[in-house]
Amino acid sequence: MSVNTSHAGKGVLIYAGEYIILFCDHVTMEFGGSLPPEMRGNKTGRLYLTSHRVIFNNKDAKDRLQSFAAPFFSLREVELEQPVFGANYIKGTVMAQPNGGWSGQAKFKLTFKHGGAIEFGQAMLKVASLASRNMGQQFRDAPPPYSPPTSTWTQAPPPAYAPPPGGYYGWAPPVNTFPDRPPADGVYMYDAPPPYPGLGMQNGYYNPQVGAAGGISSADAKAQEAAQSGYYDPSNPHYAYVPPPAYAESPPSYDVATKKTQ
Repeated sequence: MSVNTSHAGKGVLIYAGEYIILFCDHVTMEFGGSLPPEMRGNKTGRLYLTSHRVIFNNKDAKDRLQSFAAPFFSLREVELEQPVFGANYIKGTVMAQPNGGWSGQAKFKLTFKHGGAIEFGQAMLKVASLASRNMGQQFRDAPPPYSPPTSTWTQAPPPAYAPPPGGYYGWAPPVNTFPDRPPADGVYMYDAPPPYPGLGMQNGYYNPQVGAAGGISSADAKAQEAAQSGYYDPSNPHYAYVPPPAYAESPPSYDVATKKTQ
């Protein structure tokens, strides 16, 4: 996870080839643990689920923490909670990326004041499972360092934050729960591709199963098909299963699971 690297002006800053899948406003973020001053206290703002990570943008322009970005490989022990009293929330642990503005790990809690925590959490786990097939050994061993792109950024075109009509590999995001899209003037994009794996093929790294960022192999096509069988049982939506990659390799470096609550 990196701090204050994913905002521009009053909007979110994404990579070229990265897509916003879900957008939710009025979300409260809080961290726990031994943290730098800017990460302490409750933050309220907007939450984005993209093809490569989860991004939070603070609505308080005076707060020292304006944004944080958590790639899927940096997440651990993600749980969806439904308390008897109070709003539903997502909790878990996030690992810092070297050069990302902080170090170590932190507990996090995302509270959805207007509802949608369970649906957002399930979608986050689904995208993480689909993206897991692109995880290489370097991402299982340790988080890659955060390196700010040297390219400039501009306002992103609408396709960057419009869900594809056919969904993703047969899975459709819960846009009925999250019908709002980011403001047209609130999404900005680098010229550079993402430096780590995600749902799509636009990654600025080399994957031997895919080749240099771009083309898709027959093995990867099979992996896309296999990934559709993962995720969760609709009759028991609080239990998530993240399938291993379709290749002969170890599981990805992150551990995402849900907990059944009363």
